[in-house]
Amino acid sequence: MSIVDVHAREVLDSRGNPTLEAEVVLSDGGDRGGAYGRAIVPSGASTGVHEAAERRDGDAERYHGRGVEEAVRAVNGEVRSAVLGLDAFDQASVDARLIELDGTPSKKRLGANAILGVSLATAHAAARAAGEPLYRYLGGESARTLPVPMANILNGGKHAPDSTDFQEFMVMPIGAPSFREGLRAVAEIYQSLKVILHERGLATGVGDEGGFAPSLPSNEAAIEVVLESIEHAGYRSGVEIVLALDPACSELFHDGQYHLAKENRSLTAGEMVALWSRWVATYPIASLEDGMAEDDWDGWAALTTAVGHQAQVVGDDLLVTNVARLERGIAERSATSILIKPNQIGTLTETMEAIDVAQRAGWTTVISHRSGETEDTTIADLAVATNAGLIKTGAPARSERVAKYNRLLRIEEELGPEAIYPGYDAIPQAARFAPTG
Repeated sequence: MSIVDVHAREVLDSRGNPTLEAEVVLSDGGDRGGAYGRAIVPSGASTGVHEAAERRDGDAERYHGRGVEEAVRAVNGEVRSAVLGLDAFDQASVDARLIELDGTPSKKRLGANAILGVSLATAHAAARAAGEPLYRYLGGESARTLPVPMANILNGGKHAPDSTDFQEFMVMPIGAPSFREGLRAVAEIYQSLKVILHERGLATGVGDEGGFAPSLPSNEAAIEVVLESIEHAGYRSGVEIVLALDPACSELFHDGQYHLAKENRSLTAGEMVALWSRWVATYPIASLEDGMAEDDWDGWAALTTAVGHQAQVVGDDLLVTNVARLERGIAERSATSILIKPNQIGTLTETMEAIDVAQRAGWTTVISHRSGETEDTTIADLAVATNAGLIKTGAPARSERVAKYNRLLRIEEELGPEAIYPGYDAIPQAARFAPTG
């Protein structure tokens, strides 16, 4: 099933910025006809310095310099020429050819956005040619675990600059009996939070990922209002619903300290670890992502020692879906979990390898969106294909976020009684929240 055509175009993401959409067409598939696949590449706001590089035009006359016409031309020119005739069923070879063609460690020549678009579109085309949904094509018959949502219902940091210092306050329906019921709980909690904020005269506008972005007196006040919204919706915090945080501490770190502008104070690495230790002991927090800066390896090890037995410690900016950095993190016990973002590394094969390495080490894997998202739902299928058990894809609001949730509802329906919703088993440390007796 060889690749016979590749085409890219410039489209828009959820923040109104340009991004790249790629299409791959395969040779005639007999009674199925010529299969094709399409993928759109997302983009982050708080991006780690070790991520694979996007290719942007830098032309101030177009989209304030953020256009991707050069990446589009690269796909329609040399990338297309390089992959024509390759077997789409051999994803590893296609991705290896793309990596070789770029020839740089960070994929900066062609751009990770150009490479990833073609890589993902190839997988979609191959799945269609095989007559299978993407999750089944990638994961085989064992792909049947729906992920527990980690839903960002209150935004701060770079996603909502006038709100809290910390970037994401999430709820996890860990005690739900199914994905469908878990998503219902998330939506009801989200609506309850809106009611509470409105009653207090606080803003109910939303940030990049659909979470509300009120101006609160402190970062801890965000935790308290989220817990109140859980109870308001009729759920038990610390039993049915637990919390997940992504403070995005790389954005707060400079001059050797963590600066919390909202609270007008600065913390050393040790003081930051102490803050998280207190929060994890005080509140029902099951997951802490990017609790330290991306190159504060000593701080990460200290954090994992301090709270890793109570909550999963998730590396995002630290690890950037990169196997080399992941292996260092495993060796140094810098975390217990990795966030998986395909556009951080640039190809599907490298993404799957990072997931495999983490899972074989006993780590959890969290499949994640980006703040600049699109209607593309690849990550929903990827979560099920790899039985990751966890997904971050924003609030139950804004169609680019809801598209992933709706895709998972369809997959759950397709799987029927074979579908697994892991609940408390999604995170080993979450066993402490499970009801006894």
